[in-house]
Amino acid sequence: MNNELVRVEGLKKHFFLRRGFFAKNKNVVKAVDDVTFSIEKGETLGIVGESGCGKSTMGKLILRLLDTTSGNVFFKGENLINKPSKELLVMRRNFQMVFQNPYGSLNTRMSLQDILEEPLIIHGFHSTKRKKRIRELLDFVGLSYTYVNRFPHEFSGGQRQRIAIARALALNPEFIVADEPVSALDVSIQAQILNLLLDLQKELNLTYLFIAHDLSVVQYISDRIGVMYLGKIVEITDSDNLYRNPLHPYTQVLLSAIPVVFPEETSKRKILKGDIPRFINTPGGCGFSSRCDEKKGICMKVEPILQEYMPGHFVACHLYSSQ
Repeated sequence: MNNELVRVEGLKKHFFLRRGFFAKNKNVVKAVDDVTFSIEKGETLGIVGESGCGKSTMGKLILRLLDTTSGNVFFKGENLINKPSKELLVMRRNFQMVFQNPYGSLNTRMSLQDILEEPLIIHGFHSTKRKKRIRELLDFVGLSYTYVNRFPHEFSGGQRQRIAIARALALNPEFIVADEPVSALDVSIQAQILNLLLDLQKELNLTYLFIAHDLSVVQYISDRIGVMYLGKIVEITDSDNLYRNPLHPYTQVLLSAIPVVFPEETSKRKILKGDIPRFINTPGGCGFSSRCDEKKGICMKVEPILQEYMPGHFVACHLYSSQ
């Protein structure tokens, strides 16, 4: 793709656990397992899935906040995985992260001025430029410059998330990973933050990877949506198509759980049987097969591959493959 900004290829993060100090056998937790996708410049790719499916870990891997087990992450054609620390520090100006908990992600001992000034100091901005940039950032997120001497505990949850967004914008990045940025906020405040992100995207030509578990939120902000299950992308397509024509049985279950306006529509809801499989030493075959009503014999033996079933619509399911 000529307009491709980020490309992830075969990304894996496996954690190896020992039961005892002298134990020979290791348990393997496949938090992210062979994930591949791309994001075009100016696009918002939403990632949804159950808690613990690997969404946040994947976001941190892409920004090199965690080391990968294997795989590659390309930003504007350059592979971030092999970059030494000094080169990576320079490149970090181009991609930033907004975390889920706005209070936990802000240093409670630092004032608003210090929080926004820190990345500017690290990257060598002159003092006069820092002051001007802080005014610009606060204007971007709708906060008054008179707040610069306040500390995080003096702000509301929505204001703290605005501060976190302003900090992420400090170095004028092109790509932002938003890791459930509204899940800790009230519904009315969620709408304000989502609209702020959309406005900033248009004004600054930003590209987002938006991680969430709320399907309504993801539909509102995303151009395309990827569905994760047990560390894998099981379906990915444009937002409207996913909600209109979900293919993977897990996606169908997720969409059926969205609250409805009319009570008679609740009969369409699909209820999953059984518990989510353990991440440790997962067996072969499809990870969703133990909970799927449509499984075939091959599902228990062969892992499905994410492939294009129709133009722009990718799914990892034997129901739609020739295997």
